[in-house]
Amino acid sequence: MAFSRARTALILAGLAILVTLSSRQAMACACGCGVFDVGTASLFASGAGGTIYFEDDFMNQRQDWHGNASAPSLANPDRKIRTNFMTLGGQYMFNRSWGVMAQLPVWQRHFATVNAGALNRFDHTALGDIRLMGIYSGFSGDMSTGLIFGTKLPTGDSSFKGFDADTEIGTGSTDLLLGLYHQGALDQDANWIWYGQLMSDTPVLHRPGYQPGAEVDGALGAYYNSWYVGAQSKVAPMLQILASVRMADHGSLADPPNSGYSRLLLAPGLEFDTGRIRIYGDIELPIYQDVRGYQLIAPEQFKVVVSYAL
Repeated sequence: MAFSRARTALILAGLAILVTLSSRQAMACACGCGVFDVGTASLFASGAGGTIYFEDDFMNQRQDWHGNASAPSLANPDRKIRTNFMTLGGQYMFNRSWGVMAQLPVWQRHFATVNAGALNRFDHTALGDIRLMGIYSGFSGDMSTGLIFGTKLPTGDSSFKGFDADTEIGTGSTDLLLGLYHQGALDQDANWIWYGQLMSDTPVLHRPGYQPGAEVDGALGAYYNSWYVGAQSKVAPMLQILASVRMADHGSLADPPNSGYSRLLLAPGLEFDTGRIRIYGDIELPIYQDVRGYQLIAPEQFKVVVSYAL
């Protein structure tokens, strides 16, 4: 019991630190898509075996923002960054303690910006940066706490003409990934489940002229676990708070004065679980955003995940 309380306290303390960091001093690049890597509780390790999944995230950055308020569009030459993030992923637990995870992303991006008085539009679809990770869930017998560690590889296209360095599909960097998650029951009958997750992304090698900023993303949520439809299927309504902090980009190709923000999002969602197949979807709505300089933000974001247990 004491160990369980210590784990819970560790998760809550980490999320509290993350929220505290959400201030004007924090910085981030134009995308902020790292928040999509947290908050999918159904993909936490729950036993030996494998899972494959397809995730589709959508973000339409079309609203100019400065500090924590909207800004006139004339202050920013960029007009729109619309992206569909498609990811094929899989994880396999060799036993109740150790496993591996891989993510193969493909991005479809539309970028509209003003250059020399003319509006230019660019469209590009390409492979993104592949992620390879290990999982350790042996802290307890119920696998409720896990550690995720690995790397992001520079496989994405980072040289498409017309895109800025911070809007390229690939960052051109090799990053270290480190994450922690925990889930537990809110009541004695485990009708309500809560979960917390933190994930950090730290570039360690980068291409000449552009060094993306380090990023930390977190999620704190809960869902109802006892709404049955038929004999085996369940529907689980969820609600979570997502937080992101990313440091400034650097280099001759970067734009540090306009490359930073922190934010909090509220994400109501729903999951349908048949035992082997799970379908999850949510809408992520900003409740606080504070950007450095002038940037485009998305008034809403969408996520859909379909997974299959092998």
